[in-house]
Order: sequence, then structure tokens, then C-alpha cells
Amino acid sequence: MEIPCHPDSRPLALADKPLLDALFTELQPRVSELTFANLYLFRGIHDYRLTRLGDALVVLGRGYGGEAYALPPLSGDVTGALRTLLADGFTIYGADDTFLERHGADAAITVEEDRDGFDYLYLRSDLADLPGNRFHKKKNRINYFAARHPFEVRVFGPDHRQGCLALLDEWRRVRDAAGSTSLDPETAAAAEAVTLSAELGLEGVVIAVEGRVGAFALGERLNRETAVCHFEKSDPFMEGISQLVNREFCRLFTDCTFVNREQDLGEPGLRTAKLSYHPVELVRKFRLRKTPEP
Repeated sequence: MEIPCHPDSRPLALADKPLLDALFTELQPRVSELTFANLYLFRGIHDYRLTRLGDALVVLGRGYGGEAYALPPLSGDVTGALRTLLADGFTIYGADDTFLERHGADAAITVEEDRDGFDYLYLRSDLADLPGNRFHKKKNRINYFAARHPFEVRVFGPDHRQGCLALLDEWRRVRDAAGSTSLDPETAAAAEAVTLSAELGLEGVVIAVEGRVGAFALGERLNRETAVCHFEKSDPFMEGISQLVNREFCRLFTDCTFVNREQDLGEPGLRTAKLSYHPVELVRKFRLRKTPEP
């Protein structure tokens, strides 16, 4: 479908996958948002739209509070497109260090670090093998689970869809009872990821426990050396299964050096859990705004 020129735009569509896949292959992004699957699955809550500024392709979106923003321009005259967007009052979300080095030299740009949005980057071998004393507690929890539940590790496939959706319903029910926020968009995105995994190019693993799905994880390759885990859901009443599915997901991507496990969104419990796996880097993200005139 044709992409209109700024200020016009149109919604992101499944048919845009080949175009965006080609751009991301060339770009080799380190930021977890920059895959077609991630954009498509969260197109509802973020109202992702496409527009062109000259030869630059831009993804527009909205934050959870409804504020308009743009992702860093993906192609063409990136610096020119950036200046136009900032002049039009857009905030740029998801710029990383590399983007700032290449396009952020303008003195009229205000740069704001977004710690809640930092991606957690790990050595894949660390998460796949859990070596040494640093991961002793993770291994103990996996052993605790394995001693109490007969299980199988399976590569995710079409036969697992209904079981994953049933687990997702249970996960949502428990989280809803606990008063968790942002359940609707997360649950909807995870359910669509399960349903459209083949079309979106997602891969993953399933932990089958006594004939049913006890946990699953889905992700994809983010760049040549990094896999990204978009969704990981597990039975909240099975201690140790979340550590197990994390390990097995990382064992799937044997040709990758790193695993990106996305951001913590400022949730204290999630931040503690992600730090406990000893990331080798926090991939910094920034918001860019036009500096107000004095």
C-alpha cells in the first residue's frame, strides 16, 4: 500500500512487513521496538502509523497517555526528517546512542534519558547455561520445578496455540486479581503473537507439563547477533517454570551472541528480576525534543 507524505499518514498493516523487514535488516537495530512484529502487535495501544518525509520512512505513534511521538526515522534523509518532526512538535522516542551520534548534533535538540525504557541485554550463553555461582538461585529453582513436575521442552508450533491461549487466559486472570495495570494491551498482543506467529516470523519454546502448556516464550532475531524475547508467560503457581522457559528460549537461538529481554517499564519487581540475570549492557534510549526558544 502507498505510504502518504507528511503530515498525512496511514495505519501500519500486515502487508508492510516485507518493506519494514528490509529496512530493519539494513539498519540492524539494537532497540527492541524496532521489529515489524513488535510494531504490529502493539499497533492498537500505540496507534502506529506510517508516513514519509521526502525519502524518509517514519513510524508515528502515541504513548500510553495519548501523547503523539515518532520513532527515529528509518531510512533516507534521517537528519532532515528528524528536524522536520521536531519542528512540528513531535517527541522522538527510542533514539539510542548510535542514533544520537549520527543525527543528534543539533544544538536545538533537548535529549532526555528514559531509564524505564532501557533494554536489558544479556550474553545468550549466560542465560542458556546459567554458569557459576552468579546463577545458583536460578538453577536451584529450575531443579525444584523439575523434581516435582514431569515436563517436555518443545519448539513452539501451530499445535501449541490453543494451549498457549489457555495459559494466557489464566495468566491474565491471576494478574487481574492482583490489580495489575496495562493487562488489556499486553494480553491482546501476546494472544495475537501466538495466533499469527508464522505470519510474523516469531519463534519460541513451550514447556509442556502433564499434557498442557505450563509456559511459553516467543521472540525473533533483532539483528545479526541478537535475539529478542517479546513474550514470556508461565503458570504463576509453578515455582521454577519461569526460569526454565527463559533458559530454554535462549537455547533456541544458538547462532546469536546476545539476547535482548526488553525494558522494565519502571516496575520495581520486573527491574529486580531483570537485573538478577546480570545483563552485560543496558541499551539506553532517549527522548528527543526541540529545545524551546528563550
